[in-house]
Amino acid sequence: MKTTKRENKSGTVRYLHLAHNEWDPVKGRAVPRILFTFGREDDLDRDAVKRLVASLSRLLEPGEALASTAAGDLEFVSSVPFGGTYVLDHLWRRLKIGRIVGQVGQPKRGRRRDMSATERVLFSMVANRALAPSSKLAAADWVTNDVHVDGLPTCDDDACYRAMDWLHEVQDDLEKRVFDEVANLLNLEVDLLFFDTTSTYFELEEPDEPVARDDKGRLLPAKDATPADADASGDAPDQAGFRTFGKSKDSRDDLPQIVIGMAVTRDGIPVRVWSWPNAVAIDGFS
Repeated sequence: MKTTKRENKSGTVRYLHLAHNEWDPVKGRAVPRILFTFGREDDLDRDAVKRLVASLSRLLEPGEALASTAAGDLEFVSSVPFGGTYVLDHLWRRLKIGRIVGQVGQPKRGRRRDMSATERVLFSMVANRALAPSSKLAAADWVTNDVHVDGLPTCDDDACYRAMDWLHEVQDDLEKRVFDEVANLLNLEVDLLFFDTTSTYFELEEPDEPVARDDKGRLLPAKDATPADADASGDAPDQAGFRTFGKSKDSRDDLPQIVIGMAVTRDGIPVRVWSWPNAVAIDGFS
């Protein structure tokens, strides 16, 4: 900004200009060149100035725009998006999932577990899946550097895996309670559900290593890993990796597959999704 003064009968009048310094080789110094005149300082159209600043700020990154307009005694450190996680967090709380996480898996006796950290990590993984799907390692980096998750300033992949281990332990109870909350909140009619399956393939040359599974495709504990009904050749029919060869609805039998199942209400609202190995029969479906 450049200020000029002019004397008149009423006193000194100050004028404001937007100026740019240019090097004058003749004078051997920088000379201001007036780009725009705002007029008298005491008659300044501040709304017009705000519009100009806002227009110019669109040319900058959000953090740069904030830094350029911050007070001189402030230091700009960083800026990350908050809107997506804010909306999802409110939906998470509306469905009472945070409260449910704090209730399930508590010991019947003794000291109660502090589930606040686990609940925040679980929410962050759900938010990552909705906003920027990635691996657990990349999700932890996303939480730490790319977005703001209320109550979780940083995260690492170990915390994600610990939260998932706990989630596996309480899966049945947690799923039932969350389903009840969703059904009540959305007034879902669940007397009749429609179920269908499909398959999807992965661009892999080799399938996953086979592991022991029950008739629902779930991993068997180590003590039950050797089926009693193996045939004479020693092959176990319930041994399968998660991504394995099988019939593909996309006509890609040459690539490892999984089966995806979904149950929906009469109105088409999903209430549950399953994923199974393609080579394992699941309650009559394959």
